[in-house]
Amino acid sequence: MVYLFSNLKYPIIQAPMAGGIATVDLALAVSKIGGLGFLAAGYKTPEAIEEEIYKCKESGLPFGVNLFVPQNDPIDESLYSYKERLEEDFQVPLAIPEPNDDYWTEKLELVKKYKVPYVSFTFGCPSREIIEQLKENGSAAIVTVTNLEEAKMAMGNGADAICLQGADAGGHRATFQNVDEDSNVPLTELIAIIRREIPLPMIAAGGIMNGKDIHLALSAGADAVQLGTAFLCTEESGANPIYKQALKSGEFKETALTRTFSGRLARGLKNEFMVKYESIAPRCYPAVNALTQPIRSKALKDGNPQAMSLWASTRFKEIQQGTVKDVFEKLIRELERCQS
Repeated sequence: MVYLFSNLKYPIIQAPMAGGIATVDLALAVSKIGGLGFLAAGYKTPEAIEEEIYKCKESGLPFGVNLFVPQNDPIDESLYSYKERLEEDFQVPLAIPEPNDDYWTEKLELVKKYKVPYVSFTFGCPSREIIEQLKENGSAAIVTVTNLEEAKMAMGNGADAICLQGADAGGHRATFQNVDEDSNVPLTELIAIIRREIPLPMIAAGGIMNGKDIHLALSAGADAVQLGTAFLCTEESGANPIYKQALKSGEFKETALTRTFSGRLARGLKNEFMVKYESIAPRCYPAVNALTQPIRSKALKDGNPQAMSLWASTRFKEIQQGTVKDVFEKLIRELERCQS
C-alpha cells in the first residue's frame, strides 16, 4: 500500500455519503477497526459539520471529510415547469432556491482549522492554490474523478490521490460537469486505463461489496477501495428505517441513473418518482435538489419509498446487516481468502 494510507491497517475506506448517512458513529467504527471513516459535509451547515469534525478529532483516529465543489447550473424555464408539475401532483408548495455554494469557504476553513487528515472533493477539482494550502496544513487532498481527463486535471492541480468512481456506484455521479454519460466500463478496466497514465495513489469505488471485489480492485492497480452501499444497512449508518427496509425488502428490483431528485445524475433504487419524471427533470443542480426536498421529506413522514431518493449501487441486493464490525470483519475474511 502506498504511503498515503500507511497508517491504515486495511485499505478500506467508507464512502462519505451525504444526507445524514455518514454519521460520526459510522466513520469512527470504520476507523477503529482499521479502515478509514469519512464524514460528508455536503448539505450540512458549518456548525453541524464542525461538531462532527470535533468528535472525530477528539477520538485520535484517522478520518476524512468530503466537500462538494460549488456549482450552480443555470436556472431556466424548464425548472419552473418542473416545479409547477410537481406542485400539481403532490399538492406541496415548492420554491426555486437562490444560488448557493454550500458554505464552501466556511467548510474549507473548518478542515484547515482542525487539520483534518484526509480531505476529499466531489463534483470538481479545487484550484492548485486550495490544494496546496491543505497540503501545507497537513491534510491529504483527494479528488473524486470518473475518467482520465478528470484524473489528469486532479494531478495537474497537485492532488495527493484520486478516488476513481465507477459507473456502478450508488449516489451522485462525481463528474466535474453536469453531463450525461455513456460509458459503462467495468471498474477493473477503468482502474487499468487510469493507472497507465496517472501515478497518483488511487482509491477505487463503485459496486464494491465483498472481499473478492476488493481483491480484484487492488489487483487491477488500486491502492485502496471505497465502499458506501455496503455500509448502508449497518447499525451505525444514518440511513432512515424506510430506506434500509427498501434496500432489503425485495420490493425494488434494480437501480437507475436519474436527475429527478437533484438535477444531477445519481444512481438509486428505481421507484415510481424516477419513472414518472425522468423525461422532464431539468439538468439543474443543486436547484432541483432543494426544490424536491419538501416532497422527499413528506414521503419519509408518510413512509412512502416511492417518492424518496434511495441512493444505492447496482449491487445493493448483496447488502449485509449488523454492526460495522460485523460487515467489516466479513470483508476482511473474504479478502484474505482471495489473497491466500
